[in-house]
Amino acid sequence: MSKVLVVVDMQKDFVDGALRNEEAIEIVPYVKEKIRKAKEDGTKVIFTLDTHDEGYMGTEEGKNLPVPHCIRGSEGWKILDELEPEKYGDEFFEKETFGSTALARYFTENKEETDEVEFIGVCTDICVISNVLLTKAVLPNKVITVDAAGCAGVTPKAHRTALDAMKACHIRVINEGQAAEA
Repeated sequence: MSKVLVVVDMQKDFVDGALRNEEAIEIVPYVKEKIRKAKEDGTKVIFTLDTHDEGYMGTEEGKNLPVPHCIRGSEGWKILDELEPEKYGDEFFEKETFGSTALARYFTENKEETDEVEFIGVCTDICVISNVLLTKAVLPNKVITVDAAGCAGVTPKAHRTALDAMKACHIRVINEGQAAEA
């Protein structure tokens, strides 16, 4: 396997849906090209999907973020069409909260075959950082990278804070100063 690209929650609700984010809209062409190049280079591509059910508003997250989003099967739950997940995705992990225990389990089970993991997606300060740190916990001696140009936070300040926090945890952060361009 060697290298893996994890695309975190590039779903319609996080980009132009219920939780619309201008920074997320801006990174879409960059993310699309990053995925295409990864597959061209033989990199495995994993997509995570934030996944809630109709009872979302009664959950702890729903009480703190009272905006129904990524309801399983809804249009907003789907990965952006332009990312061509059916063409490029090797694995898909649904997650009911910020971090995916299934993704962490996957890396635990494939520790020997994994040399490097790179992350892109949204939101840098919530789901990206959660999945990066879970992965670092199960792959402490592997290179874990975050491509800042392929990530967007809830706000630019939150994005920056999350990048700094990940660097403090020995995560390699690349393309910090670049605008998200394809």
